[in-house]
Amino acid sequence: MSSNKKLFIQTLGCQMNDTDSQHIAAELEKHKDYSQTNIMEDADLIIINTCSVREKPVQKLFSEIGQFNKKKKDGAKIGVCGCTASHLGRDIIKRAPYVDFVVGARNISKIKDVVDIKGSVEISIDHDESTYEFATAKTNKYRASVNISIGCDKKCTYCIVPSTRGEEISIPVEMIVDQVQKSVDMGAVEVMLLGQNVNSYGRRFSDGREKSTFTKLLQEVSKIDGLERIRFTSPHPLHMDDDFIEEFARNKKISRCIHMPLQSGSTEILKAMKRGYTKEWFINRASKLRDLVPDLRITTDIIVAFPGESDEDYEDTLDVVNKIKFDQIFNFKYSPRPGTEALNMEDKAVPDEIGSSRLTNLIEVHKRHLEAIMPTYVGETLNVLVESLKPNGEVCGFTDNYLQVFAKGSDELLGKFVNVKIISNTRTSLKGEIIE
Repeated sequence: MSSNKKLFIQTLGCQMNDTDSQHIAAELEKHKDYSQTNIMEDADLIIINTCSVREKPVQKLFSEIGQFNKKKKDGAKIGVCGCTASHLGRDIIKRAPYVDFVVGARNISKIKDVVDIKGSVEISIDHDESTYEFATAKTNKYRASVNISIGCDKKCTYCIVPSTRGEEISIPVEMIVDQVQKSVDMGAVEVMLLGQNVNSYGRRFSDGREKSTFTKLLQEVSKIDGLERIRFTSPHPLHMDDDFIEEFARNKKISRCIHMPLQSGSTEILKAMKRGYTKEWFINRASKLRDLVPDLRITTDIIVAFPGESDEDYEDTLDVVNKIKFDQIFNFKYSPRPGTEALNMEDKAVPDEIGSSRLTNLIEVHKRHLEAIMPTYVGETLNVLVESLKPNGEVCGFTDNYLQVFAKGSDELLGKFVNVKIISNTRTSLKGEIIE
């Protein structure tokens, strides 16, 4: 019999939060008989899963809570989870007394225990979930997301994540392989391996086992029959050693798209950010990858106007962008975060108008790169995993190097790999004709 209790989840932020939301839904379905709904007004339980990385996360959270409280049906409960929950804890309930419980980013496994306890707050960043077997989480029918670690040991001066997710602990390899295998058995052909810093995997396990490496994990996961693609996010440029790069190049199951967070092209600003690498190291690692993987696409994150960023520092960032020619850039203008070291650098703040100008210019530079890169795919035939059906009679999917491709097609193509001859492009996607 289907459940009468309905769950609505609003996810704010990153891909790791998306997977946490999937775990929340799966845990509540398994242990508390909830089923998900996309209609908030129908829900008996509303959960906001928060992120503290983006700008003004606290204002965003309380705005969402207030709107949900106005619109929810009588008797519906509200819970707050995620990084901002870890950061604010009981203050959330003090400020919004109609919130029923708060669960931090490192306490997701406790959701089934607190959902019925009014006023419960579980936000310990020392809680170890690395050996907890969550109910299976899937992004869609053909793609699964699997956490390979919890927490973060880095001390990037602009980031609050280590103080909300705690010390980094790797999940045992056999649990990861088992989770991927279960997802494949359910129809997934692609897996996304998730961690705050995936290529420091294996440095610490809670059961005291010997250290391992991310390269070894990739080798184990790639042995799974039926798994066609392996993706991961995010690697840290500092830990991209030759063994990792060579495995990336030779392992045919690894997607030919890699996210390399640059943050800044200035060695001095990278030092102030405590990133641990230099401009030259980043260029060396990206260039080595491009040399070994000709069809590689590289995506990145860049923060402009970090405290102390001079015109010369910004030019260094543009220099890296022009040398690497990133295929996608997530651009941000620096904004201060409570609880971060960079908050104490206010005397070095870059004027807002200068920061905005730098951001606009960077976006324009990248647009020009895309306008040169994307047309080069026209006329090529690309292999595409079809993932969704659009209302206009087109299907949408992604290539091995994660180009988004549209083509005329029907639902019988969903979950299949098809060859598509590209006939046109935009800056962000391709359109083509399926070749029988």
